[in-house]
Amino acid sequence: MANGKQVEELKQILLDKKELIIKHLQGSKDSMDSFKSSECRDEYDYAEISSDSFKEGIIASQQVKELAEIEEALKRVQEGTYGVCEMCDESIAIGRLRAKPFAKFCTPCREIYEVEK
Repeated sequence: MANGKQVEELKQILLDKKELIIKHLQGSKDSMDSFKSSECRDEYDYAEISSDSFKEGIIASQQVKELAEIEEALKRVQEGTYGVCEMCDESIAIGRLRAKPFAKFCTPCREIYEVEK
């Protein structure tokens, strides 16, 4: 299990990532607004704007999901349950937490979760 110092380091990573995502989401919102006000001269312009808008929407949707996972992880830090697998109650390996700081399952349970999902 992660010790107190490691949890604080991971908490800071989560906070930094949260801030970055919020900035990206604001940028996506601004981009979407500019797409709406863009003038289409022909069907190619329309296709390009539609494609860019669609991509922005997909990315923003994924970022909203990741932001929710980060918020949940920060809540677990506050509650003192961060780093504990939600499925088996065992400690999540520090390497896994460093790779995915908002992980809520240990590696074996994540594999089970993915198969059942």
